[in-house]
Amino acid sequence: MGQHSAIEWTEHTFNPWWGCIKVSPGCTHCYAESWAKRYGHDIWGNHKPRRFFGDNHWEQPIKWNKQATSKNKRSRVFCASMADVFENNPSLESERHKLWNLIENTPMLDWLLLTKRPENMTKLAPWGKQWPDNVWALATVENQEYANQRIPHLLDVPAVVRGLSIEPMLGPIDLSCWISDIHWVIAGGESGAGSRPMNPDWARVLRDQCLSAGTAFFFKQWGNWIPSTSENQGTITKLSSYLDKEATLYMKRVGKKVAGQILDGFTWNQIPLPEQF
Repeated sequence: MGQHSAIEWTEHTFNPWWGCIKVSPGCTHCYAESWAKRYGHDIWGNHKPRRFFGDNHWEQPIKWNKQATSKNKRSRVFCASMADVFENNPSLESERHKLWNLIENTPMLDWLLLTKRPENMTKLAPWGKQWPDNVWALATVENQEYANQRIPHLLDVPAVVRGLSIEPMLGPIDLSCWISDIHWVIAGGESGAGSRPMNPDWARVLRDQCLSAGTAFFFKQWGNWIPSTSENQGTITKLSSYLDKEATLYMKRVGKKVAGQILDGFTWNQIPLPEQF
């Protein structure tokens, strides 16, 4: 997982290790755990070992930084798709220190540190109140309960960009209390086996809040389910409209690739520009 990431909002993906612990409903159908098991790695849970990597793996971002420097064009690196950098696990300390050094030595790469544990970000990162300009802090919030818990911790992080990953979106989320301090919102539905459909109205409300506040909005995917106009079109589930309590919404299971990322006729691929803050 590296050069030319398949994830729509980043150029590269770098994993300092693989493995994690499930902590909230968004983890129920964890794609990373399924991916690891596919390759024969039993690395999820409190007492399971993590998968570590050698020098060649750690040299990849150095190469990306050289490429970005030669082109005079910054690149984004998502860290980590197969782990959580801020998992409070003693076995990860040495790898985490390697990561901090790597980040500081790759100034043309913008490191997107996404976590479900934002309460650990200022505790485990070494930068105190002066984070590097190439570090973006993001937290996953899948519903209002976890938005309420995690966003205040995220806002304590002195990063040049603070953002939210609302994927999988499992409920409506009102960001009005914090939206002025959030620079980026990435939203999307769930894919994979057992995926839960996302109510389209939840995405619309989120989009409209972002647009009103000037916050960059990125609608990554519908997931496996897409809005349908009829209950007679294949595998269908019914949802109550969030905006019109009298209306019924139909969601059709078509798979991630077919469902795509178009919301109300538009592709929302906004990315924040740190120099504007």
